[in-house]
Amino acid sequence: MTFMRTKMGYFLVGGIAVVLALFVLEPLLQQGTAIFGAASRTVVGSVDGEDIKYDEFNTKVEQTSAQFKQQYGGVMNAQMQSMAVDQVWQSEVAGVVMGKEYDRVGLNISSDELFDLVQGSKPSPLITQYFGNPQTGQVDKTAIMTSLKSREKNPELAKQWLLLEAEIEKQALQQKYSRLVGNSMYVTSLEANDEYMNRNKLVNFKYVNLDYSTILDANVKLTDADYQEYYDANKKRFDNPQETRDFQYVSFSIQPTAADSAIVKNQVEKLAVDFKTTPNDSLFAANNSDVKVPFTYISKGKLDPAVDSVIFNYPVGSFYGPKFSGNSYKLVKVVDSRFSPDSVKAAHILINPAQVGGEDKAFKLADSLKKLAQGGGNFADLAKKYSVDGSKDQGGDLGTFGRGAMVPEFETAAFNGKAGDIKVVKSQFGIHVIKIEKQVGSSKVVKLAYIEKNLAPSQKTRDAAYKKATAFLNEVKGDNFSSLAQKQGYNVGIAERITATQGYAPGLDNPRQLIRDAYDADKGDILPQVYNMDNSYVVAQVTSIKPKGQLSLADVKKQIEPQVMNAKKAKMLIEKFDKALSGTSNIDVVAQKLGKTATPVENMVFANPIIPGLSQENKVVGTVFGSQVGKLSKAIDGERGVYAFVVQGFTNPAPLANTFKQKETMMLTNGQRAIGSAFQVLQTKADIKDNRVKFY
Repeated sequence: MTFMRTKMGYFLVGGIAVVLALFVLEPLLQQGTAIFGAASRTVVGSVDGEDIKYDEFNTKVEQTSAQFKQQYGGVMNAQMQSMAVDQVWQSEVAGVVMGKEYDRVGLNISSDELFDLVQGSKPSPLITQYFGNPQTGQVDKTAIMTSLKSREKNPELAKQWLLLEAEIEKQALQQKYSRLVGNSMYVTSLEANDEYMNRNKLVNFKYVNLDYSTILDANVKLTDADYQEYYDANKKRFDNPQETRDFQYVSFSIQPTAADSAIVKNQVEKLAVDFKTTPNDSLFAANNSDVKVPFTYISKGKLDPAVDSVIFNYPVGSFYGPKFSGNSYKLVKVVDSRFSPDSVKAAHILINPAQVGGEDKAFKLADSLKKLAQGGGNFADLAKKYSVDGSKDQGGDLGTFGRGAMVPEFETAAFNGKAGDIKVVKSQFGIHVIKIEKQVGSSKVVKLAYIEKNLAPSQKTRDAAYKKATAFLNEVKGDNFSSLAQKQGYNVGIAERITATQGYAPGLDNPRQLIRDAYDADKGDILPQVYNMDNSYVVAQVTSIKPKGQLSLADVKKQIEPQVMNAKKAKMLIEKFDKALSGTSNIDVVAQKLGKTATPVENMVFANPIIPGLSQENKVVGTVFGSQVGKLSKAIDGERGVYAFVVQGFTNPAPLANTFKQKETMMLTNGQRAIGSAFQVLQTKADIKDNRVKFY
């Protein structure tokens, strides 16, 4: 009490000071919270302190997604969206990381170099792509100068030139860095000879093995010490490059009931009546079918077996259906039939209208290329220079393909023409110049108006499944997920090592929102909602969080159980082998003691350590090549079992004739590998913060 009386004044003054400070600082604190909150809503991530803004990042994601849609026929699912996000993210990370590396080693592109790349005698491949003249095969410098002058009065063109020059500079820096890393590689004569011997020295040996499967798992008791021993010996394997999460889930399937089936059948029967009398077969089919079948000629074997087995025998004008098979009703009208090649060998040049100034210019370029090819120009060379398709490196060669392999417009041109024709067609991918090189075979094809109506669950059925999922979510707790599911007769699914930006998960067709919520939860949490998949409702629980970096034994214990089991079995089998090996130097005697037959292996090379009929056994084969001829080995634990062997002989190749060529080949291979490795190291050392899961 005396202390309180003497010190109370200080407490009162201090308390008043704190209250006043909070009163004064409250607006600033609120403003700071708003600032930090706003930053977290606009920054997708950062690399070494450089923020990646959402607006710019998302624009690039949308552009990449559009490219994916074009490439895959307009289809875009959650997995493809995730791929688009990852691709843009990797590009952004590489831009920052490599930019810092270029600065560190002193790489840059001078103004003179950039001038040469745009207007000089050795232009950038991008300049060749945009300003190449198909008539001469040379860059049109007049067109470049005209465009450069026009940008002074055209802001949009100026913006495009800035982007183009930035990309030219980026490519040039990448080439410089690649040469720098490649030129730093060196292969000694000893390394060249070792590589030559590893690929050409042969060994013959005889072995006996006992497979791990000869011991039942039930007869092996694993202890904590067994797990710890394996973990300590293999720690480097458990470095987690990025955080992952595991979750378990119950899926409430939405299956059509008998009542649903009756409703769909009635709808299809009414649809069939209208289909028979419609004046526009293809439009009616396109508007009413759940499955879009291209209105083009189809060869036998491409349709559902129930339809395919009969429709090719029907005359033109015939109607077939309703026919139920699989999970849908089929209605088919035969519009036409003919005989057509079974396959076509063709090459093409693909032109992207966006890159040449629009569709009109793309068609003009295509017509020019067609005339050049018809006049004796080398089609393969033209493809390498002007095509934007991945086949350009092979001269546009698409190989031999059957019906259904190409988009309808391309297929029609290729199959309806004749060998030697060069055609120009437009598809969803751009403008094609197609050279028909060869047509093979001839068989009947049909053009069909095709309707397929899926047997789908009604809203009543969906509501019933959702009600079950909601009831389970309301009842389940963090410690009874599996037991409650088992009690109620539900199967529990497992999804392991799921990354934050992953677009798929085992057994789940649309899991992005579930994954996002899983990364906003703690271990053991029941996720807060019922998730709507394409064919089910899902309730989930986070079961494990594996952080980035070195994983603990607890994190990987379940994962390494099979390897620990084999390690324990290896010890048991080695004891068995040691008894068989004792007192003998003959591999056949060892095999006899073990109730086995020694197996011979001939002409094995070190570079391909696969024991025929078994598996890849690096440790065993490496030991074989390091052993003496005729000496019985000790027991060796491999990937699939325990082995003992005896080397019967080595065959050395002729001396390396051209060491320089061997070095050159190895330096090229090592240089290419080193470039990728260098980027991985730089990325690992960078301070990268990834917040994509908050946005996608």
